Amino acid sequence: MHVHLVFVTKYRRDVLTGEHPDFLREVFGRICADFGAVLTECNGEDDQVHLLVEYPPQVAVSKLVNSLKGVSSRRLRQNYRVRTHRDHLWSPSYFAASCGGAPLSIIKQYVENQRRPA
Repeated sequence: MHVHLVFVTKYRRDVLTGEHPDFLREVFGRICADFGAVLTECNGEDDQVHLLVEYPPQVAVSKLVNSLKGVSSRRLRQNYRVRTHRDHLWSPSYFAASCGGAPLSIIKQYVENQRRPA
């Protein structure tokens, strides 16, 4: 099963810059592996990240998202000085869309084409 996830920073602040996306890609990849999932694609902008994740049917997307957001926020704040709102990097909401209907190559291309932060 495949899911397209989008996480937005709290108040859409532009806090993801420089090497943050590469660091987050590593963190997201390790978390996915812990769930038996595979991070197929990861990219984003200054205020959001897009992930394409292949996950097993027994994994609840909500639990995966909770772990992805919680651990990534904690790790990013431990390793970088990131301007957050009261220690909250991510907005409490998220976007999740099943990718069963669209060809995966189109979804991967969409995620790859997200503008990278400067």
